Amino acid sequence: MSTSRLIAFDADDTLWPNQPHFDRAEAELSAVLTHYADAATLSDRFNQVHRQNVHLFGYGAKSFMLCMIETVIQLTNGAVTGTEIQHILNCGKRLLDFPIEPLPHVEAVLSELKERGEALMLLTKGDLFDQESKLARSGLGDYFEHVEIVSEKNEATYSRILARYQVRPEDFVMIGNSLKSDILPVARLGARAIYVPYHTTWVYEQVPAEALTGVTFQEIASLDEVLQYV
Repeated sequence: MSTSRLIAFDADDTLWPNQPHFDRAEAELSAVLTHYADAATLSDRFNQVHRQNVHLFGYGAKSFMLCMIETVIQLTNGAVTGTEIQHILNCGKRLLDFPIEPLPHVEAVLSELKERGEALMLLTKGDLFDQESKLARSGLGDYFEHVEIVSEKNEATYSRILARYQVRPEDFVMIGNSLKSDILPVARLGARAIYVPYHTTWVYEQVPAEALTGVTFQEIASLDEVLQYV
C-alpha cells in the first residue's frame, strides 16, 4: 500500500486524557496502603518495579495492576491481605473502562484534516485489547484510515511502519505528547515530529534535556495549532 503522505497521531494524552486516571488510581491505592508505606515510598518502588517488568508486561492497566501487586508484596514482605489485593484489582479494572472524552480541538482538527484528504493514522502503544477499546469508546475511529497498536515506539518500529505503508520519512508526520515515544525516534529517522505537551507525563516517558540536543521538532501549545504545520 503506497501513501503519499501519512499523518499519525498518538492516542493517550494526545487525543484523550489517560495519565490522570492512572495518577488518581495510584493516589487512591496510596491512601489505602498508607499503613505499609508513605506515598513517596510506594511511588518510587512502583516505578522501579514497572521499569523492571515493562519488557514482560508492556504498558497499560493490566501492567499497572500486576506491578502494583508486586510492589505491595515486596513492601509488606508478603503480608498484604487478599482484600487489599482485590482493591488493587478493582482500581485496575476501572482503568480498563473509564469514559473516553476527546481533548479540546481533537475532533475539529481530525475533521479538517480528513476534509483535506489527508491519510490519518492512529499510532499508539500498549495492550491491544485496551487500546482498541479506548478507540471504540472515543468515537474517533472513523477519522482514521489506518490504526497501528504497537508494543513499543522506537526507531525500529517507525521504520517498519514506513516500510509497510511505503512512505518516505519526509512524508511522515508524527503528532504526540511523549518526547521519548513520539518525537525523538521519529526525528532521528528524518521524519517530522510535532510535540504537543500534556500537563502530566508518566515518569517512564520523561527524557533528560540533553537527549534533545540537536533534535529537530516542532513544539505547539495546543492541538489546533497542528493545522498550521501540516
